[in-house]
Amino acid sequence: MEKSKLQATLKTLLISYILTGILLVVLAFALYKFRLKEGQIRIGVNAVYIITCLVGGLIMGKSIRQRRFFWGLTLGLVYFLVLLAVSFLLNKGLNGTMNQILTTMAICAASGTIGGMIS
Repeated sequence: MEKSKLQATLKTLLISYILTGILLVVLAFALYKFRLKEGQIRIGVNAVYIITCLVGGLIMGKSIRQRRFFWGLTLGLVYFLVLLAVSFLLNKGLNGTMNQILTTMAICAASGTIGGMIS
């Protein structure tokens, strides 16, 4: 991977995680204020994944300008892998079923790809 593509990927990944932090704070406030149920929280977390990977795919597509769907997919998968690694380290193991993990990976990959395609 060229240096400019690596820089674009890292920069976009950083932006995606900053956006994730902001959206999770909003979700935490909604949890506190409206006493959301577990199912609603799960939907909210999935919405955060969708929004951040979609925005990340958009930014990647606009910055690299070639094979946008591929770079959106790459961003979504790298986002997921970092998320999985951090979760693994913090929980000292995998948290959740394989079905949940694969669903989260599919959400991140699809959202990143769509973001790249519409950029």
